[in-house]
Amino acid sequence: MNNFTQKLKDIIYKITYGRYGADEFSKFLLFFSIALFLISSIFSSKFIYFIATFIAIINIYRCYSKDFTKRRQERELFLFYKNKLNSKTSLQRRKWKERKTHSFFSCPTCGTVVRVPKGKGKIEISCPKCHTSFIKKT
Repeated sequence: MNNFTQKLKDIIYKITYGRYGADEFSKFLLFFSIALFLISSIFSSKFIYFIATFIAIINIYRCYSKDFTKRRQERELFLFYKNKLNSKTSLQRRKWKERKTHSFFSCPTCGTVVRVPKGKGKIEISCPKCHTSFIKKT
């Protein structure tokens, strides 16, 4: 039995040697395809099942690919959009958490979000990024 497991380990090592493997994007694809499989089983949808199967096949292809540069580019693009989404949701959470004590305004020039205390009336706000001044009522 021990000899069998060692042979199995050697076979798996030979198959996966020089392959890209799993990264954040492949983990996302895995969980997304599992979620689609569950949704397709709940609603008995063959179309959603087909999409989930297609995503799972793409994920397996990515993990066993030898084209490291393309996989890294895909990963970087995924991380770019993931971080962009995370920054937007964290700003929305912060706005909601501080909604009673602070107001949030966007700079008309560069779009930077500026936080100012509420209840100060009309005030002149200076953008910390581009130093543009604008007047808003808090």
